[in-house]
Amino acid sequence: MMRTIEIFLVIMIMTGAFIIASLFAVLPSPRQVSPLNLRRLALTTLQTLDVNHDLSQTTFKPTDDPAWGELQIVLSACLPPNIVYNLTVYEVSNNDGTLYTLKKSISNAKSIGIESDAASYLVASSNVTFSVTPEKVGERGGGGTLYILNCSNANGWWITGYTSQSLAEDLYNLLSPYFQKTIMIQNTVQLAQILNGTSIQDETLQNAVVINTFGEAVPIPAGYYSSSTVGYDTAHNSYARYCHTLGKRVLQYNWTWASIVGYPLYYVCNTGLFPNEQNNWGVYGMKMVDAAGLNAFLRGLDNQTYSYDNNWITAQLPEVVYLSNQARYYCNYYGVYPSPYQTATRALPTSITTTYHLNVTTYIFNQVGNYNPGAVYRHVVTENGTRKFKGSLLALGLTRSPDIRLTALGILCDYKPRLYRSEYTATGTSRLVVLQLGQAGGI
Repeated sequence: MMRTIEIFLVIMIMTGAFIIASLFAVLPSPRQVSPLNLRRLALTTLQTLDVNHDLSQTTFKPTDDPAWGELQIVLSACLPPNIVYNLTVYEVSNNDGTLYTLKKSISNAKSIGIESDAASYLVASSNVTFSVTPEKVGERGGGGTLYILNCSNANGWWITGYTSQSLAEDLYNLLSPYFQKTIMIQNTVQLAQILNGTSIQDETLQNAVVINTFGEAVPIPAGYYSSSTVGYDTAHNSYARYCHTLGKRVLQYNWTWASIVGYPLYYVCNTGLFPNEQNNWGVYGMKMVDAAGLNAFLRGLDNQTYSYDNNWITAQLPEVVYLSNQARYYCNYYGVYPSPYQTATRALPTSITTTYHLNVTTYIFNQVGNYNPGAVYRHVVTENGTRKFKGSLLALGLTRSPDIRLTALGILCDYKPRLYRSEYTATGTSRLVVLQLGQAGGI
């Protein structure tokens, strides 16, 4: 019985304490518990008003134009009824040291209140154009020529859904603004010309970029470059020797050779040289070199003597590969947006950096284990006691079909040409709109 009375007394004491505490407690107002984000509301309202550029057009009209009244009606309709506002427009200029000059102000209340917030929005007049001028590769040093293989007497492979010529045109549109001169190599005769060290349009041959748009195949000139001296390996019935010569030319002229997809240099192609030869898939004018082509090219790039090696060195990665952080950054910088993930069935092993004295300067895709799905390899040489780069390979070991935006991105990531954005230089071309909001009424 005593235990029951004790429990009852405890309950009475706790209940009384709670009631007394509640009488003296000061609860926050609903506005403080769940406040309205006035700054976000202000910015959203400004963006809504300018969705069809109506706000931009109105801010440049005379202060007595009827459009200001229409703007105020629309502004009031966009906001809740308990919101008071003050919209102020400033002209942006640098006259007499004054950056902002008041042009117009509209409001629905004499006072905004003690609690308010604001958002700003910069608009430009309709006669203002915004342009970006890219730096040309080679302006800060030698080079600056972009060669794009567009040979009419050759066929491509592993470029399913495309022709080499269509890829060449797209690459021209993407990359030519970044180079001092862009030249389409229209046939294998012109290819032989630059391989011989002779320019086509008085361009700078040294330090150029050469993009092979033919996928796993590479055009081969007839004559000298298909001879047993520099092109044909008689003992192995293979044109791997030509790939070795290509590697030597890349080293000699300090070129960056770009392979856009698949296993580089897997075929050689020339419809006049091999009119009756096909790659077992119905593509004529083509001879298989197999894995020996890439191995020979790398030996030539490293100035090693030619030897026939047909060992397959790439790997088919079992997982999706993703753009590197560096590549993602330059996607935004240059406005080139390929898919951020791909499949890689011809990824190069990291061991080639040691075997052929290469240094990875750009990871287009993240390295996966001991393989690089896409990267730029620069060959390292020592001249007069100084280590420097001489000759490069951009290899995208991805599954067909090719995305030439990845090739463009890899080149831009590695050369990093700067973008010079235009600025407003004429007075009266931009105005700053500030919308300040407050709440009126009770809780």
